[in-house]
Amino acid sequence: MKYLILALLMLPAVCGCHKPEIEEPNEPEEDSIVYYEQCLYRPGDYGSTNWRIPAICCLSDGTLLTVCDKRKYNESDLPEDIDLVVRRSLDNGRTWSEPQTLAEGTGRKHGFGDAALVECANGDVVCVFVGGNGLFQSTQSDPIRSYVCRSSDKGVTWSEPEDITFQLWGNQATRPQCRSYEASFFGSGNGLRLTRGTYAGRIMFAAAMKLKNNNRLDNFVVYSDDNGLTWNVSQRAYEGGDEAKLMELVDGRVLISVRQTGARGYNYSTNGGLAWGTQGRWECMKSNACNGDMLRVAATDRGDSCNILLHSIPNSMERRNVSIFVSYDEGQTWQDPVLLFDGPSVYSSLTLLKNGSVGVLLEENPNGACEIWYQNWPREMLLK
Repeated sequence: MKYLILALLMLPAVCGCHKPEIEEPNEPEEDSIVYYEQCLYRPGDYGSTNWRIPAICCLSDGTLLTVCDKRKYNESDLPEDIDLVVRRSLDNGRTWSEPQTLAEGTGRKHGFGDAALVECANGDVVCVFVGGNGLFQSTQSDPIRSYVCRSSDKGVTWSEPEDITFQLWGNQATRPQCRSYEASFFGSGNGLRLTRGTYAGRIMFAAAMKLKNNNRLDNFVVYSDDNGLTWNVSQRAYEGGDEAKLMELVDGRVLISVRQTGARGYNYSTNGGLAWGTQGRWECMKSNACNGDMLRVAATDRGDSCNILLHSIPNSMERRNVSIFVSYDEGQTWQDPVLLFDGPSVYSSLTLLKNGSVGVLLEENPNGACEIWYQNWPREMLLK
């Protein structure tokens, strides 16, 4: 198998805005940290016309776990017939398992998509996703459904999908505020497990819920304090939101970053994601309305000299030039980004590998349909 590798000697050349030039030297040593990339899915692979919606998570044993949408017949969202498929890597993304079906679609309005991943404190992996009807077609009697699957062996095998729809929204929802909603879907990519303070161990995912008789989406946090066995919903985190991601800050607050057109939205919670403050927008990070991801790569309370957060998002008012923005002040400001792909590109997901490099799972579509690529970045190449 061929790999595309950039040696660390190239580091001084990556301070600009262009993706580094790729060389093809010999295979790297097992513990070397270099840039390399590999296409995991192209249109037509494994009998599918399209692939979308990447999620990647590095587990505690070093396993790289990915989930994405196998859009078998077209590139459209639910209610189309879509499978969710898993691939794993045990060598930092140099080789990958064959795709394994996590949830198999069986026809229109019987598909699955928009997966997000988190590893629980007990080592189990939880994957949440939606299925069935489309978001804007959803009703109480014919809803878009929310599901959870669990793996106790680092993504090798999975439980059957469990329907948790009406724990979250609708007439039976525990939180009265959520009874006025008629649809919900998860921000695909990464969930969050809290590791600090009173709420350590809580797992959470950002959800966008649609009001009844209204196309407005609001963001809530779906969370579990028992490793994904039962679920609750926060107070509203962002009004007029969309796909969103969560990050734990070193002072224990939770930050939510929200898809918007133009300046990206944000808000903070001081009590483990239950209640939220006054929403705002980052004027320093403007983009096409698109899903992205956040990742912590350094924290002063864990012995690092500074705090560093990364944020992937298109650096464009079109769906192109997905880049990494960097924050050294816990998300208050974001610095000029490093380009991940120079051209049409859409969703992305980030993870921190055990060796300290950053793994990216990215939709690139230079030829009109999305390909899903894995990129491995030495952390220093992404920092200004």
